[in-house]
Amino acid sequence: MHMKPSLRIAWTVLFLAAGFPRGLFGEPASAGYLGYDRNDYPGDANLQTLRQTFSYSGYWLNNPPGATTNFWTGKRKTLQTAGFGFLVLFSGRTYAEIKSAGDAVRLGNSDAAAAVSAARAEGFPSQTIIFLDQEQGGRLLAEQRAYLHAWVDAVTSANFEAGVYCSGIAARENSHTSIVTAEDIRKNAGARKIKYWVVNDSCPPSPGCTVLRKDLSPGMSGISFADVWQFAQSPKRSDFARGCSATYNKDGNCYPPGVVPTKHSDQKLHVDLDVATSSDPSRGRTRD
Repeated sequence: MHMKPSLRIAWTVLFLAAGFPRGLFGEPASAGYLGYDRNDYPGDANLQTLRQTFSYSGYWLNNPPGATTNFWTGKRKTLQTAGFGFLVLFSGRTYAEIKSAGDAVRLGNSDAAAAVSAARAEGFPSQTIIFLDQEQGGRLLAEQRAYLHAWVDAVTSANFEAGVYCSGIAARENSHTSIVTAEDIRKNAGARKIKYWVVNDSCPPSPGCTVLRKDLSPGMSGISFADVWQFAQSPKRSDFARGCSATYNKDGNCYPPGVVPTKHSDQKLHVDLDVATSSDPSRGRTRD
């Protein structure tokens, strides 16, 4: 998933490299557990290659940002059988969409119902953590906050857990103030229990598009309370990741070990890279 220049987050991936960790499921490849996410389903044929490096996969419950189709639908069992845990994600609304709806709370409740319905239809168990994709960064405006809180409350009341995917990078608000979206959300969440999946692809703290670092953990993102850290995006954002450009492919994307990029679009398996405190960060695995 991808954030707009100053306020957007994207899904992260791996660099083509040798000697990458090959831990079995439940066995961390680093201080945390490595995972990937991307807007398009990678295809059944690629799961074995991805599983050699990653413990879990991102999983969209609705159409990813900018997409008109969700190719993840119906793939939960396939991914679990291949050994993956999950990062379950629901695409939220932009400020313009929330504003034009006229009732942020009602929209938040409606989107939460859609997220819960999709999670159940996909076979995710109760208490699965669903992350709301908060595309815009900086300080949340009143309508955005009302929408987010309504969504979190409704998801929680439906016996699931709520998370938010948001920026962990300081955004300049004025000449005296910078705001980190994750911190702003947490500060204003009240008693709500929210899990945090933060993006910070600035180098440092990000090592860039590489799986060779064995000491990575979500707290190294700069957000001490982060449960998941997205530390590389594909394509790379040159304004943030220029310090580690050499770790990305020459086309600007990040590719998993074992994947050779070609000119054919169906073989361009670039992904986003994540590290989490669990091999199943959304607790989406079942006993089936």
